[in-house]
Amino acid sequence: MPLVAAAVCPHPPLLVPEVAGAAAPELDDLRAACDAAVARLYASGARTLLVVGAGDRTADLDSPFRGTFEPWGVPLEVRLGHLPDGRAGTDGLPLSLLVGAWLLSRVPRPAGVDAMTWRMMSLAPDEPVATCAEIGGRIGSNRPWAMLVMGDGSACRGEKSPGYDDPRAEPYDEGVARALATADVDALLDLGPDLSAELKVAGRAPWQVLAGAVRAAGGDWRGELTYDAAPYGVAYFVASWERA
Repeated sequence: MPLVAAAVCPHPPLLVPEVAGAAAPELDDLRAACDAAVARLYASGARTLLVVGAGDRTADLDSPFRGTFEPWGVPLEVRLGHLPDGRAGTDGLPLSLLVGAWLLSRVPRPAGVDAMTWRMMSLAPDEPVATCAEIGGRIGSNRPWAMLVMGDGSACRGEKSPGYDDPRAEPYDEGVARALATADVDALLDLGPDLSAELKVAGRAPWQVLAGAVRAAGGDWRGELTYDAAPYGVAYFVASWERA
């Protein structure tokens, strides 16, 4: 069955108001953009939703998915999926997938979406471009499916950023923004792993899995970039991709 839609969101822990505390209003615009992107996924007709994000290894994770924001100072637990057979599932989600699960749990689902099947995939940050594209190309489902792709841009946008200031960061992020706005899979696949690592980009591998999946799905796609900013010296993007 075809890939019908995708959304790209960042995964800073401060996106969660309980973690951000008094600073929560600073990311209200980002939260609203993420909520709208997830709502579009729910409205796309997909019945399987795959969340892809960086982790310490590349793996398909087992449902149900569980995690907590306790390492970020808040005992807020997130759970996605349920299996009546009692399988153990996955505990300790990496941050990217934890925030993804939180976003999916936070947005109201239309009638009928409660029967959606959830999948999660973690990606090692150093996966080669060709491997990412291959992974995306072989993802499939027996029902219409969509992707929620979690990833931050460079973390080198200014002297107070996590990676300090790097003049290469802004041009890199501008290229990513253009690719996400126009559903340009070739531009995403051109992102170099070495430069991405030097700029502390968390989204390179997940974006390239998205590119591989869209290329394999075929057809014309349109993109819409709804958020592009670096409020803490880290580039955050929110985008929606749909079949044209």
